[in-house]
Amino acid sequence: MRFELLSSTPASPTEGSGTFVALDGLARGLGRLGHAVTVRPLGLRTGVHTLDRWLYNARVAGAPPAADVVVGVDLDGFLWARRRGATAISPLGSPPGGSPRTSTPFVVMLKGIIADELENERGLVRALLGLQARWERANTARADRVIVPSRYSAAVAREAYAIPAARLAVVPEPLDLADWRRRFAAAARRAADRPTVLAVARMYPRKRLEDLLEAAAILKTRIPAVQVRIVGEGPESARLRARHRALGLGDAAVFLGEVSRSTLAVEYVGAHCFCLPTVQEGFGLAFAEAMAAGLPVVACRAAAVPELVEDRRTGFLVNPRSPDELAMALETLLTNEGLRRELGATGARRVEALDLERVAARFLEALPR
Repeated sequence: MRFELLSSTPASPTEGSGTFVALDGLARGLGRLGHAVTVRPLGLRTGVHTLDRWLYNARVAGAPPAADVVVGVDLDGFLWARRRGATAISPLGSPPGGSPRTSTPFVVMLKGIIADELENERGLVRALLGLQARWERANTARADRVIVPSRYSAAVAREAYAIPAARLAVVPEPLDLADWRRRFAAAARRAADRPTVLAVARMYPRKRLEDLLEAAAILKTRIPAVQVRIVGEGPESARLRARHRALGLGDAAVFLGEVSRSTLAVEYVGAHCFCLPTVQEGFGLAFAEAMAAGLPVVACRAAAVPELVEDRRTGFLVNPRSPDELAMALETLLTNEGLRRELGATGARRVEALDLERVAARFLEALPR
């Protein structure tokens, strides 16, 4: 089967974040199952991502995909889908009355529901995301099937975009376990000379990294040698660094910026636990990567996180926006090696279900018939 994937997300793990990583993993998983996959990448960059996305979609509409199945990521494909055919779509993706479909099947994959993400943004960013959310809603209305990565995302999609449950399917994000295991095995392990907490995230408001900094300030009074290591950059970078200075954290918390996947593997194997207090997450691929490394996780009872991180089985879940609770959970893990090993081993087993070919097979099962 021939697939064409439409994505205006920048094609790199740093800029494209979890969306690119998941899309790349799906493409490779489908390829391993014998399917041909083409990803139409983002081309022109104007410096305004919302404009880039509209221009990308205008080019798709002008040069329509040629495949057995077209997959649009988030809002991508919305202009082409408007033109793709006058055939009405029933809740299951077939024309009313069960007559044969006359146009190329169109699947929309919502990686992060924009209408949900904008709730944690402000000002111009929120306004631009509001425009993108309208495009995304139009895209889902024109799709034969809408695939989301979690039950949480399915519920949000139904409420935000009025998508009938019969057109929704849940398929988790894929994780290239073989690649990560090679990288973990090759990683030069740092000497574990201090208790270490790792966080990996694009610096968006919804990631609530300021809560982790507040927790670090509390934690260093109880474990003076502790260090929180934060990988990633983003719009909140300057504000978070200012907060770090205001808290007087020194090297109790360090910002590592963007790093290569090989360097990230070194960070994963050198940490004692992983923490990301995000309050909006459609899936949470960074949690899965940390679990693949055998790290116990501290996170919040929010969004899709509890579907991946099981409280007291693969880590600890605390209430959102609660630095005190974060600090307490981290202290518990950092002072109990046996518990860390137990929770980390359970997490490593849990993410076996996310391997590329397994997720690709689930994706194929979710396609409209």
